[in-house]
Amino acid sequence: MDEEVFNMSIRKFLKEVGVTSQREIEAIVRNGKVSGNRMRVRMTLTAEGTDLNHVVDGELKLS
Repeated sequence: MDEEVFNMSIRKFLKEVGVTSQREIEAIVRNGKVSGNRMRVRMTLTAEGTDLNHVVDGELKLS
C-alpha cells in the first residue's frame, strides 16, 4: 500500500463528505424542515466488505 496515495484518497473522500453533508443540512434547515433551535445529527460510516460501522452523533445549534 502506498501511504501517500491512501492518505490523499481518504482526504478527498472526507472533503466530499463534509461539503455535501453541510449542503444537505443547510438545505433542510432553510426549507423549514427543522423545528426548534437545535438539531440532532448522526453520521454513520461503513465500508463495503468490512465490519466497519463508525457512528458519530452530534447536535447542531440553529440559534
